[in-house]
Amino acid sequence: MPKSDIEIAREATMKPIAEVGGEKLGIPADALHNYGPHKAKVSMDYIDGLKDRPDGKLILVTAITPTPAGEGKTTTTVGLGDGLNRIGKKTAICLREPSLGPCFGMKGGAAGGGYAQVVPMEDINLHFTGDFHAIGIAHNLLSALIDNHIYWGTEPAIDSRRVAWKRVVDMNDRALRQITNSLGGVANGFPREDGFDIVVASEIMAIFCLANNLQDLTDRIGNIVVAQNRRREPIHARDVKGPGPMSVLLKDALAPNLVQTLENNPAFVHGGPFANIAHGCNSVLATKTALKVADYTVTEAGFGADLGAEKFFDIKCRKAGLKPDAAVIVATVRALKMHGGVKKDDLGRENLAAVEAGCANMIRHIKNVKKFGVPVTVSINRFITDSDAELAAVKEAAEVEGVKAFIATHWADGSAGTEELAHHVAELADSGLTEFAPLYPDDMPLFEKIETVAKEIYGAEEVAADLKVRQQLRDWEGQGYGHFPVCMAKTQYSFSTDPDLKGAPTGHTLGLREVRLSAGAEFIVALAGEIMTMPGLPRVPSANNIYLNDEGQIEGLF
Repeated sequence: MPKSDIEIAREATMKPIAEVGGEKLGIPADALHNYGPHKAKVSMDYIDGLKDRPDGKLILVTAITPTPAGEGKTTTTVGLGDGLNRIGKKTAICLREPSLGPCFGMKGGAAGGGYAQVVPMEDINLHFTGDFHAIGIAHNLLSALIDNHIYWGTEPAIDSRRVAWKRVVDMNDRALRQITNSLGGVANGFPREDGFDIVVASEIMAIFCLANNLQDLTDRIGNIVVAQNRRREPIHARDVKGPGPMSVLLKDALAPNLVQTLENNPAFVHGGPFANIAHGCNSVLATKTALKVADYTVTEAGFGADLGAEKFFDIKCRKAGLKPDAAVIVATVRALKMHGGVKKDDLGRENLAAVEAGCANMIRHIKNVKKFGVPVTVSINRFITDSDAELAAVKEAAEVEGVKAFIATHWADGSAGTEELAHHVAELADSGLTEFAPLYPDDMPLFEKIETVAKEIYGAEEVAADLKVRQQLRDWEGQGYGHFPVCMAKTQYSFSTDPDLKGAPTGHTLGLREVRLSAGAEFIVALAGEIMTMPGLPRVPSANNIYLNDEGQIEGLF
């Protein structure tokens, strides 16, 4: 019986993190603030001293539209990073931190899998260095300051009917989506409708991941629009004195975390917004640090390329001035069969016709990445049930698009399973072929930006939005926010807003139900379909199978 991810991780021979940082990246030991022997934060003073160094090559790992069959994007990111190091390329990996919601819900963690993992896996998937707790507390401090401001009638006066700032918790809890707070009498304040989002959907998380330094973080927090007054004028976080104390809570968390892979290669794991409801990328600080200390940086963006890659290009790279050199799209035969109409229980049987039909999804993602001017390749994450004919069909479909596809076995073989892929990715990154440009210009009207993403990336025919939504976008343009990019929030399971519509649908309508201003993060969130910013637990959550065994070890965590 194959070993579980956690069993493989327990058998790892980890090096002291100071040794990994020093030997692999040249980071001096005194620039690492250790959280035990195998985790550390990189000193902000050290990072400040790197600014004059040239950048290495930036490689994005993204994927086809996810299915219950699994794709393995994080596993491929780790495996590719190990593979590049194996062939002599000085490489760092940049990943997001896992949210506790999926760990105890249904998706699982985000530390990779098999022999392509970052470790210590249990720490990373649980509390790690406390970054998410700091982000959640900072967010909820602002919530408390807002209600305290209302309670004491402090100027500028807030209209309690027009508070836009919710609370957050890092757990899937549908009961908190909509609540009424301040009940119980005069001493508890003025009752009003409220609600919770999951921490990864917080604007503080987005700001945390887009900030270049502590001052930038503080300034962005001050720009958050938390409410309106009775004249419908904006009230900012700085008006309730939020930026100072919130920055105090976040100052240590903002330093990037350094860990290692099973093969003792360096990995920065920092920040963790979801790509279906936020911008889905690790922190700018971690990415920029990796680019200064490594020749190649491999990072991932959440879910399929229609969400994570689009936001990586249009939001993160645009705002941070990054220029990606290559992209990798992760695909599996199993997932492509599902996009070709096969049910999960039948995925073990060869079905060449379904693979060929499902390749339409992969081809759409290839074409979409090319629209940003970034050279791309495909990594086929191999499963033991894949037939040679099915694998050949996927490679042929990619090659028709002028893209090479490589079979990767990193889950079972570690870096040895990605050598061929690593050589090609390094060649792409070094080729100078990238002509990166965002999909739309800053000065395009906000609704047209949403339409551009919907039509160019999702294959939609139109965007349906009521007059209230359209007027809200026009109002924000009039207030000086029209140059912001858009952050689409929709189901990750389809190019459309229908999670059951697989493959590469076209001609559908994107139903835009709500737009939100993230003035600190500097983007507009556009919510489409039934997407929720506070997920719920499934009927049988992963939490049901997680416990401590007689030896005090964690069981059931993957």
